[in-house]
Amino acid sequence: MNHKFKNVYFVGIGGIGMSAIARYFKHIGCNVMGYDKTQTVITDALVKLGISVHFDDNISSIDDIYLNKEDTLVVYTPAIPNSHLGLRYFVDNGYNVVKRSKMLGTLSEGKFLMAVAGTHGKTSTSTMLSHFNYIATKGGGSAFLGGISKNHNSNLLLGSGDRLTVEADEFDRSFLQLFPDIAIVTSTDADHLDIYDNHDELKKTFTQFVEQIKPNGVLIYKKGIELNITNSKIKTYSYSLDQDSDFRAKDITSCGDGTYRFNIKCPDRVIQNCRLGAIGLINVENAVAAVAAVWAAGSFDEQLLKEAMDSFMGVKRRLELYINTPEIVYMDDYAHHPTELESAIRSLIDIYPERKILGIFQPHLYTRTRDFVDGFARSLSMCDEVVLLPIYPAREEPIEGVNSELIFDKLTVPACIIEKENLIDFISDKNLDVVVSFGAGNIDTLCQPINNMLHKKYNLS
Repeated sequence: MNHKFKNVYFVGIGGIGMSAIARYFKHIGCNVMGYDKTQTVITDALVKLGISVHFDDNISSIDDIYLNKEDTLVVYTPAIPNSHLGLRYFVDNGYNVVKRSKMLGTLSEGKFLMAVAGTHGKTSTSTMLSHFNYIATKGGGSAFLGGISKNHNSNLLLGSGDRLTVEADEFDRSFLQLFPDIAIVTSTDADHLDIYDNHDELKKTFTQFVEQIKPNGVLIYKKGIELNITNSKIKTYSYSLDQDSDFRAKDITSCGDGTYRFNIKCPDRVIQNCRLGAIGLINVENAVAAVAAVWAAGSFDEQLLKEAMDSFMGVKRRLELYINTPEIVYMDDYAHHPTELESAIRSLIDIYPERKILGIFQPHLYTRTRDFVDGFARSLSMCDEVVLLPIYPAREEPIEGVNSELIFDKLTVPACIIEKENLIDFISDKNLDVVVSFGAGNIDTLCQPINNMLHKKYNLS
């Protein structure tokens, strides 16, 4: 890292990956400021740390110290359009401007890098890995995460030693900036087809990422994933929930509250009587992958590792429980792809087999809705009833004929489409049992209002 930069300005500072890097630069003593489109819980948290955030695309809103290009570094996310006035100003005037993925690669240099990739599961798995490693090595290891760890109330974890956990994002091929010692690949399902021409191209890029593992490094991949690996200098291990693989969960039993006890079979041992604090079988599988990475890194305390699993509280917006009573359950999840929805809903059906599930879904991106409409309808139809919100466009312009009605028309359960601002009133009049909100857009701004409404409706303390 070039330490001549006293000031770091972020274009898109509210992004989950961007905000972790912003926290890091604030931690090491830099002046930090940034732009984002809207105020969120994340930007509020940054402001509390002393980081200045503005929400208008106007150069006059940027403090003067960041307009000195000799000592200012500019970091941007590809989610920001090239037409953005601030980004254009910095590029056109010769500032040192780097993409978020490049900066993450720079910050990982010289570290023992543990990178978690996958079209699904990477945030939960990387957050588990960072927590497990931190506890099992008595405060060792740092992490840049793609979600807010509930244990550490942050997406940045700073510990001792050189182990670094990062989420390796396939969007925009960002993970090709990383050269890990240990890599986990959780899934390579089709996604981001606005970036990749087809599924084969996506899988080839995952293979390219895996080929960048350092010599004598380790690949840990979910059993069944096809990766055309030619690098003979890396060790490979498979993992699964309970299939025959190098790492797997055995003797899984329900604790009755959505969590599970299990044993973990490793190549050289069985770690017995584990319990994971987070709910859902999908998280048990993620935990197996995280344990495999800790095992591959070497030098850990097995009892402390079991304590880390038991104490793991989960990730914000990943099967996050707000209310869990016999009368009413409310949960929120980031799922925005058919496979993620299916995994989350299957977990809910397993936890609440006799209860009625109302799924509230905000589709994310016009292209993703267009490309996976059948999958969305099939997964959501596992609920007993569905409420759809309009598509959240994020970085995209509308596509003619692509809207939530495409999913609605293919659903096989009772459903409706509601404007976001009308959702609370709509569901407050319904007989409810298990309510779950899904999506990667701004549906998270409804979580607390839904929670408040349900507490009032059911007289919860």
